[in-house]
Amino acid sequence: MLRRSLLSLIVPAAILFGAVPALAESRLALVIGQSAYKSVPALPNPANDARAMSQMLTDAGFAVTTASDLSQDEMRARISDFAGQVAAKGADTVALVFYAGHGLQIDGENYLVPVDVDPKREADIPIQAVRLNDILNTLTSVPSRMRIVLLDACRNNPFPELSKTAGHGLAIVDAKIGAPGTFVSFSTSPGAEAEDGSGANSPYTTALLASAKEPGIPIEVTFKRVRLAVNKATDGRQTPWDSSSLTDDFRFMAGTSASPAAAPAPAATKRSVDEWKRDLQGKPIEVANELMVVDGTDEAYEAFAAIFAGTPRGLQARDWLDRHRRMVAWNDAILANTAAAYRSFLVLYPDSDLTATARKMIERLRYRPDPTAALALSVPATNVALAAPTCPCNTAPPPEQQKAAAPVKKRADPDPPRRAGKRPPRVVVEDDVVVVRRPPPAVVYEPVGPPIGIGIGIGGGGYRGHYGGGYRRGGY
Repeated sequence: MLRRSLLSLIVPAAILFGAVPALAESRLALVIGQSAYKSVPALPNPANDARAMSQMLTDAGFAVTTASDLSQDEMRARISDFAGQVAAKGADTVALVFYAGHGLQIDGENYLVPVDVDPKREADIPIQAVRLNDILNTLTSVPSRMRIVLLDACRNNPFPELSKTAGHGLAIVDAKIGAPGTFVSFSTSPGAEAEDGSGANSPYTTALLASAKEPGIPIEVTFKRVRLAVNKATDGRQTPWDSSSLTDDFRFMAGTSASPAAAPAPAATKRSVDEWKRDLQGKPIEVANELMVVDGTDEAYEAFAAIFAGTPRGLQARDWLDRHRRMVAWNDAILANTAAAYRSFLVLYPDSDLTATARKMIERLRYRPDPTAALALSVPATNVALAAPTCPCNTAPPPEQQKAAAPVKKRADPDPPRRAGKRPPRVVVEDDVVVVRRPPPAVVYEPVGPPIGIGIGIGGGGYRGHYGGGYRRGGY
């Protein structure tokens, strides 16, 4: 009887603790909604989005800090305090940041816009706004299991003067080159602008609230559903985009989903354009569009645009594909940050919203030292080519000739030459080869000590910041 009573206690406890691991980690969230901008028209929905997301995340087991209408100093303080909370919880923490409000890119760098910003020129944005990579750097500076950053921040540039020269939307942020365990989601694709929406919430937040509430759905599946829902809600005008370096599983809501699509699918082999054409051929256009949006690869979009060329959906797919490829090329140029890289971008895209920025970056790099020559100067001295000897006295006769030669009495030199090494060698670059020219000495001296290496530091010509050992300043 006693044994049966013990079992009646142990079994429910085992069931209870068996369900805990899905939510065993600490969950912390910072939710920011920026609506009451002072120098530009207010945004109606970010404050609503922040309240709705705070409730959903609380239901999902997050300890949520909600903040609205923050100045630059307040935004930075909240991010710093949030990082401190994550550090206090420990390395098994899931840290999530949701931001709704204005965001824009300047020189390939993404910025989130405080409500007190009042820029007169592009150069004011880095001073008055908050750099997205600074937020990512702060989150990765403390141990955590996972970092999730959700950005409903791709609305139109609200500053008319800046919109004439700055690129549209936000630049690419590639989580795969940053710290593992990061997931970043944008409300629309790079280089595009998101809609604030006519309802209580933006199209992105509306879709996210619906998808995240379903129990047992992996985060990757959740955001595929978000992509499709937003694409449908905006009639193809807006398609969210995400990048992931997650190594662990994550679900907003614990439990088992009734949907068969909830289980994570095995990694599929990337399909070619021709394979996608065969898959999409003959399907209704809306069905084919769903398959393309959920997949999200260039190959799927190219096949769809070819099959449904001339239709509104086909034109949207072509526009998405062209913009995505342009943003990838821009990301490559920003990563290289050389005048040659920006010129190559202009050759490919001579007339785009990023043309003015590319030309500005080339001008900024005009006086930057040539990295090729500088790297050549920094090689070890054993690899430095010395000029061929020009003085016959540098060549000693063979030993047998030295023995046969009559001894010559040395005379005092009234004006002995200075020892080699006192006069610095002259370094020149000829046809990309480093040559060290030394004045021919009047007297040959034995070499003293090891050869001296030559090194030159490189500086200037742009800015570079890294997130997690891999994120560059221009955004992943």
